[in-house]
Amino acid sequence: MGGTRAVGLLALGSFAMGTDAYAMAGLLPDMGADLDISVSLAGQSVTAFTLCYALAAPLLSAVLARWGTRTVLVAALVVFVLANTGTALAGSYAGLLGTRALAGAGAGLFTPAAATAAVALVPPERRGRALGLVLGGMSAGTVLGVPLGLLVAAGSGWRAALWLITALGVAALLGVATALPPVRGAAAPSLRARFGALARPRVAVVVAVTFTQTVASLGLYTYLEPVLHRVADVRSAVPYLWVWGIGGVCGSFLAGTLVDRTGRPARLAVVLLGILGGALALLPWTGAVPGLVLLPLLVWGAVGWAFVVPQQHRLLARDGGAAAVGLNSSATYLGGAVGSALGGLALARGLDARLLPLLAAGVALAGVLFHLTVARGVARRDTRTTNHAHGAGAAGATAAEAPERNAS
Repeated sequence: MGGTRAVGLLALGSFAMGTDAYAMAGLLPDMGADLDISVSLAGQSVTAFTLCYALAAPLLSAVLARWGTRTVLVAALVVFVLANTGTALAGSYAGLLGTRALAGAGAGLFTPAAATAAVALVPPERRGRALGLVLGGMSAGTVLGVPLGLLVAAGSGWRAALWLITALGVAALLGVATALPPVRGAAAPSLRARFGALARPRVAVVVAVTFTQTVASLGLYTYLEPVLHRVADVRSAVPYLWVWGIGGVCGSFLAGTLVDRTGRPARLAVVLLGILGGALALLPWTGAVPGLVLLPLLVWGAVGWAFVVPQQHRLLARDGGAAAVGLNSSATYLGGAVGSALGGLALARGLDARLLPLLAAGVALAGVLFHLTVARGVARRDTRTTNHAHGAGAAGATAAEAPERNAS
């Protein structure tokens, strides 16, 4: 199978993951009513998913470090399918949290392995596009899968939406297990490799900025329905989730092309993070004009998803490879877990949902400031170290050449 078709299989798996992760935001009210819990408490099922993605997945990856990348992908999809089956059958809040946690672990295994495989399956000049395609599969899940899941839930209940997600996982599992070619390169990195990557300042900075971005973006997304209700008196979030997802698909695919053409992933990442902060800050003020709220939602979806591409590209290109990508994926969902937990706590304490986008915007802009200060400081230090090393090498070369000149 050609590289492009193989990457398409990985994108199918990402589509199932995206549908699962992002459909939950629209299902929270129905889940809460069925299980007799509040929306903010139901939102902690998203926290369970994202927290286990961030924390449990690296541990499982370390256990499976000697397995091949394709085997890890298959195992991740098996866990994902079983977990979503359990969520569809959950009869208690504890059962809901447990199965969402297991689904998060499966997604955490799959996503970094899929990114690593996508890069290995294509020539170097197409790596940005390959990453964009895999991440675009996840954002496409928000455009097609999430609205479809919510429509199914409206007619047959939220459990039917989980059965749909399970079916998507089964389709991805069959495709990857039967048609994905062997992938060259290392399997899932060990814990030592992950911590070793984190000890590198350049990797730590990238991962920290990713964390701030996802606290803002994914944390707020969990409670998009109550936010829209307060901002624009929205009764159904489905069309608005659709617009957010359309922006995400466009951003994912365009970001890969921009990275390949400009060769400036770091600069692109900080620009996208700044635009995200601006879009979130404008969101609460758009309710006065009908339909205007769609604009910041579209921009938010586009830059939120596009941001992941240059970040992963930086790490794969020179800053730590698969281990660093695994850390970055963990930071993505750890940020989502922290954001959704804090958002749920704020709503439970009586905070007006209209204020959540402003808090999220503050976190995003703090990430910009961190990048502009700390990241540039690290880059300058690396430059001085490199220049010093080159200078020492040149001096050594001159000293070594001296006897030859004297002898001649």
